[in-house]
Amino acid sequence: MPHGRTWQVVAGSAAIGLAVAAGAVAAAGPWDAGQRTAERGHAADRDRVLSATGPHSAPRSPAPTPTVTPPAPSAAPVLAPVPAAAPGTGKGSTAGTPPDPAALKALLDPLMNADGLGAVRTGTVIDVATGTVLYDHRAGTPSTPASTTKLATATAALGTLGPGRRLTTTVVVTAAGRVVLVGGGDPTLELGGLADDTAAALTARGTTSVRLGYDTSLFSGTALHPIGPNENLAPVTALMVREGRLDRSTSGPSQRADDPAESAADAFADLLRDRGIRVKGEAAPASGRGGTRLAAHQSAPLSELVERMLTDSDNDVAEALARHVARALGRPASFAGAAGAIPDALRRLGVPLAGAAFHDGSGLDGDDALSATTLARILALAASPAHPEMRSVLTGLPVAGFTGTLADRFRGGAGAGVVHAKTGTLTGTNTIAGTAVSPTGRLLAFAFLTHGTDSPDGAQKALDHLAAALTTHP
Repeated sequence: MPHGRTWQVVAGSAAIGLAVAAGAVAAAGPWDAGQRTAERGHAADRDRVLSATGPHSAPRSPAPTPTVTPPAPSAAPVLAPVPAAAPGTGKGSTAGTPPDPAALKALLDPLMNADGLGAVRTGTVIDVATGTVLYDHRAGTPSTPASTTKLATATAALGTLGPGRRLTTTVVVTAAGRVVLVGGGDPTLELGGLADDTAAALTARGTTSVRLGYDTSLFSGTALHPIGPNENLAPVTALMVREGRLDRSTSGPSQRADDPAESAADAFADLLRDRGIRVKGEAAPASGRGGTRLAAHQSAPLSELVERMLTDSDNDVAEALARHVARALGRPASFAGAAGAIPDALRRLGVPLAGAAFHDGSGLDGDDALSATTLARILALAASPAHPEMRSVLTGLPVAGFTGTLADRFRGGAGAGVVHAKTGTLTGTNTIAGTAVSPTGRLLAFAFLTHGTDSPDGAQKALDHLAAALTTHP
C-alpha cells in the first residue's frame, strides 16, 4: 500500500484527535490495542509468504524471490469509537450533539447542486448513535452503486459466515491414486506451504510419482463476469493463486490468467517437482470427492479478507465471498446465485432494500442498484454494538488521505484522517459511502451517489466536498 511508513506516524496523531472528539462514546468491537486481531494471524501464517506460487503460462519461468504480501492497513487505529447503544434506540452517547438537520440541509444542498455531478444525485446522512436521519436528498432512490456494492457483500458475508471463517483449499488422493488439488474458493491462495505438506505426506506414504488433477466444483456457472475479460477481475473460479495475476502485484489492475485454475495446478505441479515428487503428464480437471486428505491450506480470517476487499476495492475477493454467501444460503455458487443470496442475507439483518438490484458482488455490473439509504444503514449496522461481527466493515474502509482508494484524495484538506469511506467509479457513475466524525464528536454514516456525469473528476471532487463538509460544520 502507498504511504506505508507515513500511515503509521499519522495514524497515531489522528487517533489522538478522534479520541478527544469522541469524548465519552464507548468503544466496541474486536480490536486489540488498536490493531485488528486478524493481522496477528496474517503475520503468523507461513503460507502467506509468496514462494514460487504465482500463476503463469508456458514457457515456465524460474521462481521469483519470495516476498511477503502485507495486509491492507486497518482503519482501526483512527476509527472513531462506535456508540454504546444500537442505532435507533435513542440511547446512544451524549458526547456532543448531532448536526442540526436544517443547518445540514443548508450546508449540503448547494454542494449537491455542484456542476460536476450527474443527472441523478442522491444522498443521506445518519447519526449513528441514534439512527436519526439528519439529511435526505432523494435518499430512497436507487442508483448505480459501483464498488460501494462491496459494503453489501461484506455485510452479507460477515452476517452469514462470521468474521472467523477461513476458506480451505485441500489436496486429496483418490481411490484411483490421482492427487487432486481441490479449490476452496480462496482467491488469495498461496501454494508454497501446501506443496511442502503435500510432498511430505506423499513421501511418508512412499509415493514419489503422481498424476495431478484439479477440482473447481465448489463454484458453478460461468466464470466470466458480464463485463467480459478485464484487468480488474480474473475469471471467477474456486481455484486460483493470487487472483490469477500474471505479475507480482497484490492489488489494482493486472493482466490475468485466462484459466486461473489450470494455471494454479501447473504452478502446484512445478512446486511438487521442486520438492522431489515426479508429476507425470499435465494437470487435468478431476474430482476430489471422496479422496483422502493429504494437506490443507486455510486463508486469512474472513474479517481480514473483508478489510482487504474494502481497502483495496478488491473485485476478486468480492466475487469469491459472494459465492460463499450463496453456498451458505443454499443457492448455486454462481453470479446468479450470489445476486440472490446477498439481498437475502441483508434482509435477515434488517437492512432496507427498496429498489435494490444485485447482479454481482463487486459492483462492476452497471445494472446493480442501491439507494443511499441502504448504504448508510449498512454502515450504521456495522457500528452497532449489537453486531460486533460486522466491525471489519468499518475497519476496512479506506482512510481519507492515507490508505487504499482514498490514499490520494482529501490530502491536506478537510476530511483527511476523519473520513473513512468506500468509493465507486464506473463510466458516468461516482459514489462514496462511509463514516465521518462531526466537530462535536458524533459518528455519522453517509452515502452520496451520482449517475450520468460526463465529468468523473468533477463528480469525484464534488462528492469529496460533501463528505468533508460533515467534518467541518457542527
